[in-house]
Amino acid sequence: MRITAALFRLAIAFWVGGSALFTVVLTPILFSTQPRDLAAAIVGVLFPGYFQWGLAAGTVAVVCLLIIRGRYFLPTLVLLLLMLGLTSFQAFFLEPRAADLKQRIGSFETTAPDDPDRRRFSRLHGVSMVCNLAVLVGGMVIIILPGPFRPEG
Repeated sequence: MRITAALFRLAIAFWVGGSALFTVVLTPILFSTQPRDLAAAIVGVLFPGYFQWGLAAGTVAVVCLLIIRGRYFLPTLVLLLLMLGLTSFQAFFLEPRAADLKQRIGSFETTAPDDPDRRRFSRLHGVSMVCNLAVLVGGMVIIILPGPFRPEG
């Protein structure tokens, strides 16, 4: 049971840590040091792996939680499933549409901000940012609250 609880904690830490690193460190550095189109292309190449990382870590966390149960099992499970749902929505709905729009736009540096495709991309980007923030906050809640890591008894 201790190994499963440790694996649960690691999965949550890897998921939240990876998300925080990508969101708070890597992406801002890319966009502040590279031309916008290059930074967008690099981030676009990384996104599939980023979402796969979150889906894999989240799945491991859910499986471990189902085994250990523990205090606050149901709220933790609901939060994890919500986080997985948001990550899935980003991976399978938002990201493919945003990638398609990026190809149609061609260049963010030369395309006018009021271009219809660019405006659609901005909306998708905004929704994705909210989803990403919700996943980060959800993961931080799970990390901060000690209950989910303790087996019952």
